[in-house]
This record gives sequence, C-alpha cells and structure tokens, in this order.
Amino acid sequence: MRDRELEVWLQITAGQGPAECAWAVIKTLEEIQREALAASLDCRAIEIEAGPQPSTAHSVLLSITGDAAVAGFAESWRGTVQWSMRSPFRPEHKRKNWFVGIEVLEPVDEAHFDAGDVRWETMRASGPGGQHVNRTESAVRVTHVATGLSATAMEERSQFRNRKLALARLRKKIDTLNAGRRDSARAERWRAHHGVERGNPVRVFSGVAG
Repeated sequence: MRDRELEVWLQITAGQGPAECAWAVIKTLEEIQREALAASLDCRAIEIEAGPQPSTAHSVLLSITGDAAVAGFAESWRGTVQWSMRSPFRPEHKRKNWFVGIEVLEPVDEAHFDAGDVRWETMRASGPGGQHVNRTESAVRVTHVATGLSATAMEERSQFRNRKLALARLRKKIDTLNAGRRDSARAERWRAHHGVERGNPVRVFSGVAG
C-alpha cells in the first residue's frame, strides 16, 4: 500500500524574458516531467500560460505528488535554470544563454483563509516598458490581518494566478513565523527548567518516595 501522498507546487516562469525564455520554460517542464517519472512521482500541470510563440509558455504551475521524496525532488529544482543554445526564433541573435526561474510552493487556496483573515490589494505589475507594460491591475498583495505579514505576486499576467501565488507565499511566511514561535517557546521552557527558584514556593508537598 502506498504511503500517504504529499504534494508540492513548482512554478516555472520566464519572468520578463523574451520568447526564448518562454521556450526554455517548456523545455524545463519536459525535464521535470521526465525526472518525476523516473522517481515514480506524479507530475501534473495545473496551469499553463501560453507564450508568444508556438510551444512556449510564459509560466507553468506544476503539481508534484508522491511519497516523502517529493520535498527533496522539488528543492532540487528551486532557483534559476539556464539553457545554453542558439535562439530557435532568431538564429542570428548573439545571445546564447536563456534563463527561467523555479519557485517551490505549498499548495493553498483561498478556502484555507476566512474572508476576514486577509486583506487584498491590487496594483499594476511592473514591466520593461513600451507595449510590454501591464496596463491592468493583475499584480496583487495579500496581508494577513492577525500578523501583519504580507506577500505579493506580479509575475503572472492573470490576477487569478497571482492570487494563488501570493496566498501560497503568505502561507509559507505564516508557517515560518509559527515555527519560530514554537522554537522560542521550547527555548523558554528549557531556560525555565534550568532557572527554577529554590525559595518562595507557592505550594509545599511532603511524602515518601516509592
């Protein structure tokens, strides 16, 4: 019987890169799928934002599920992936290196938070200028009211996808904060254990050991 399945998300993005980077997103997706299959992990594309050329994508949101190996597999892909090759669209282009970014996220949806738990703001995403400037308010910032923690997402052109990413990032911050509080509480209990006052007891008991 298979152990309880775990799930992580991988976001592959070309950022503000050109069509070649969007091409590299698809190539990276194929490599991740190949390695996931070899590791007996399930890899499923949740969302793909089409790129400017056939067989390209501005971004891909992947769901990776499987056993305990999922976390290590995802972490092995976190960061920047470089593809070194001649442009498939501009053969005479001098640039040979194309980059995509990969972020690891814990799956989350808006149902995880009560409506009063978070506050949403929208804004225009920054762009490289000219016709590429995002003229719609697709970028978002989400703030956790109780802690004041906030997270933003603006790399996607869809506000819906940016909301998903922002929530996943916010949850990660909240989990980190809670983990820090638990560590502090453990440290405080340890200090209390070694700092017991020997005078002024609030209760006194007597008895026989045994």
